[in-house]
Amino acid sequence: MIRRRLSGSRRWLLALPVWCCCLLGVLAAPVPAGAAQPPCLKLVFNRYCLGGDASLLAQQLPPALRQDQGERLALVYYEGRDRVYVLAWRGAIYKVLREYRIASQLQYEDLYQILRRKYGDGEDRSSFPEYARTPGRKQIAIRRGEGRAVHLWQTDAGWHVELSWTRETGLALAYIADALDEQQRAAMEGGY
Repeated sequence: MIRRRLSGSRRWLLALPVWCCCLLGVLAAPVPAGAAQPPCLKLVFNRYCLGGDASLLAQQLPPALRQDQGERLALVYYEGRDRVYVLAWRGAIYKVLREYRIASQLQYEDLYQILRRKYGDGEDRSSFPEYARTPGRKQIAIRRGEGRAVHLWQTDAGWHVELSWTRETGLALAYIADALDEQQRAAMEGGY
């Protein structure tokens, strides 16, 4: 058997497939758990990571609608008849809000009872005119824009839950990351 010595360029060509396979292996490898990913404060609706990376979410789960506005990002998803809004600031998800298509006293009470059993009594921040003392009158006040039903549950984990029923948003359930929401609100009020 005769062996020929390969020139430098030919050795490189023969090694190219091996290098390509190694490079593809590195690129396809999963990202280690501790590799600079934002923390997930709460998994909301079994799908959205409060405090997580909005760009990663948009890649893994493409939204029906997307709106970029400077450092702010809104992703809209349709889940059955309801809409889910994922709001991010500087890439981090600070609010996940589900807007229910059907808004009624019964639906509000059902959601309230579920949240009360899970998180306790919470804080009632509702406001109604003097005439709205019964559930029917409260519903009329909400539809007229004269009243609003809002209930808040604060947690020790850095996030809170807000159940609201207003004329503007209808019936909505929101999970909000406290620190991120505060930062984005300060930035908005500061004008940048």
